[in-house]
Amino acid sequence: MSGPRAVVIGVGNEYRHDDGIGPAVAAELERLCLPDVLVAVSDGEPTGLLDLWADAELAIVVDAVLCEPSTPGRVWRTTVDALRGLTHAASSHAMGIPDALPLGRALGKVPAELVVLAVEAHRLDLGAGLSAPVAAALPDVIAAVRAELARCGIPGG
Repeated sequence: MSGPRAVVIGVGNEYRHDDGIGPAVAAELERLCLPDVLVAVSDGEPTGLLDLWADAELAIVVDAVLCEPSTPGRVWRTTVDALRGLTHAASSHAMGIPDALPLGRALGKVPAELVVLAVEAHRLDLGAGLSAPVAAALPDVIAAVRAELARCGIPGG
């Protein structure tokens, strides 16, 4: 493999309040200049995800989810298959991520491992800025990303 060993994809839209958690995580990680790690922002469109994570040893996707009942700022580590089973969670991207994996398998564009870090949102309406509980979770999400990298022996964890 000639590309980065890991890719961290912050999915979201910073102009929809807590949906901006993915881009905020990506911005923080970019500042760390982690070796062998590609950091990117995506709108969650499946083919865009495939291009970003193809052939990576580890892909970590960070996205906001709206759950009922909700605990805004709570961070979940999950897999794409587990996301399919969530009947009370919704995000503007939650369908794109689970749909991307089967498409990637068919096209031969899948990471060796895919982890989803979902952050429970307080609000996803139009407007800039994370809600207080989601903003407070930002360091926890960064720590979770770094723990995943370390678990796989990738520098920067």
